[in-house]
Amino acid sequence: MEAPVFEEFDPESDCDCPGCAARRRASHLFSPAPSGGHPSAHRALVVATATAAALGAAQAAPAVAAQQAPDRPGVPAGDEPTTPQGRKAPLHGPAGQPARPGVPTGPVATPPTTRADIIRRAKLWVSAQVPYSMSAFWHDGYRQDCSGFVSMAWHLPGNEWTGSLDRFGTRIAKEELQPGDILLFHNKADPEKGSHVVVFGGWTDYTHSYYFVYEQTRPITRRQATPYAYWSHSDRYVPYRYKGLTSPAPGDAGVIVAGAAGANRPVGGSVSATSFPGRAVFGPGANNSYVTLLGRLLVERGAGRFYRSGPGPRWSAADGGATRAFQRAQGWSGADADGRPGPRTWSLLITGTGRNIGAPQATDAGSGAAGAPAVPPAPRVPPYPGRAVFRPGARSAHVTQLGRQLVKKGFARFYATGPGPRWGEADRRGVEAFQRAQGWRGGAADGYPGPETWRRLFS
Repeated sequence: MEAPVFEEFDPESDCDCPGCAARRRASHLFSPAPSGGHPSAHRALVVATATAAALGAAQAAPAVAAQQAPDRPGVPAGDEPTTPQGRKAPLHGPAGQPARPGVPTGPVATPPTTRADIIRRAKLWVSAQVPYSMSAFWHDGYRQDCSGFVSMAWHLPGNEWTGSLDRFGTRIAKEELQPGDILLFHNKADPEKGSHVVVFGGWTDYTHSYYFVYEQTRPITRRQATPYAYWSHSDRYVPYRYKGLTSPAPGDAGVIVAGAAGANRPVGGSVSATSFPGRAVFGPGANNSYVTLLGRLLVERGAGRFYRSGPGPRWSAADGGATRAFQRAQGWSGADADGRPGPRTWSLLITGTGRNIGAPQATDAGSGAAGAPAVPPAPRVPPYPGRAVFRPGARSAHVTQLGRQLVKKGFARFYATGPGPRWGEADRRGVEAFQRAQGWRGGAADGYPGPETWRRLFS
């Protein structure tokens, strides 16, 4: 039996069949949703009306279905990302060619990789803020949806989907999960509903109730604390370990745990052996794979803000600005920080040594992509420490950190003597007030910070 064909979101259709053509013609006859209306509901009604007209239906279009509520009651809507599944349509394979995920035959190729490499590749998309799309492909050739993201992180030879990724992994237990493994939910009964896959990035604390997730979801790739196994359909996510996993290279152990000194070494085992190609391959007019590699390495070191669409083979002002920022981060100036990589710059990037690029400086103005001022990075949110930290009688530095942020955000009226390390009613009431200010009610505003409360509080 052939596996169902579907897409993980509803892209702009270019189908030439009479029904789709009629829908496209009808969509131009309707004005946008009035102020206060729901765009998705309006779009669904337009499609339903157009379809009825095209087929000559005599009865009214069916009512629009209500959005499915999360399986976890009391969780703010902002916690759960939207990864909707569209109507049945061909998946897009390598080079943008349609590919039908048929019945698997024969063995699959599992190129060797390490956990450190998997996490580094995942971080690359997070740094580049790759937008979610079921029809677009990133510059590395992988499709910009959840299964394309995992295909990229595992370095698979093609773009897989949620119905085939299990063939590249071995099923494991929750207790065996380590960074670089995945959690996969493929709804075999109806693949268009709920199917999703994420990369496991490590537990947030000893309770193993929350973990750091790397995932491709709307609007962009993200990393954040997530309840095990996921926000919804939690009992249907299955852990898998990549079959091609190899032992880490010396010094890779600290990469996955806390971003230690070796955390920024380039993706792929052979990159570290790439010798400096010479200054002639960089600069205005250059167009080669070394420019792409340079951009990737710079993004890993904190230069994502310089690129609007990601590194590519053609040298641009973004490459020059990013290189200059990295050179200045090493304390260099003058000719040593001219924005073109020399042997020293290349060596530091290839080996993952030296200092990372920090916050943008005033001197960075005009060094962004296309000569635009460098875009300030988004505020860095500290890792969510877990719910157990915020319970009556709990005492930790995280409680003080939370209280100080509440004061900074304007929710200090509940403190008589100021925030401290012991969790108390003043902390809970401050969090509750902050949650209510987000428009949350009920269990979503109970005064105990979850990962979304934490993210918004520190954003």
